[in-house]
Amino acid sequence: KALCLIEYMRQTKLVPDVRTYNSVISACQKEGHYVKVLHLVADMRQQGVEPNVITYSAAISACGKGQQYEQAMLLMEDMQRSETLPNVITYSAAISACEKGQQ
Repeated sequence: KALCLIEYMRQTKLVPDVRTYNSVISACQKEGHYVKVLHLVADMRQQGVEPNVITYSAAISACGKGQQYEQAMLLMEDMQRSETLPNVITYSAAISACEKGQQ
């Protein structure tokens, strides 16, 4: 249902901002839909919306739930490239992703 929000906004000529994307990403993360989360992060970039620490933390957490620690580490690298500073939530999500991936 959360994904419908982004589509609805586009149909009505509204532009989703980082908060909108983060809300949808968080909803998908809670359900463990890491593939959808990764698509949303890519979509953000295509739309010119820069992910922030909340975006990355939720995406890394989603990867952890999906046992995709390698993807979580790629997101950590992407954060560094974009000069987005991780916080304790980000690090906790990354550690959890590695733990779930047995790394």
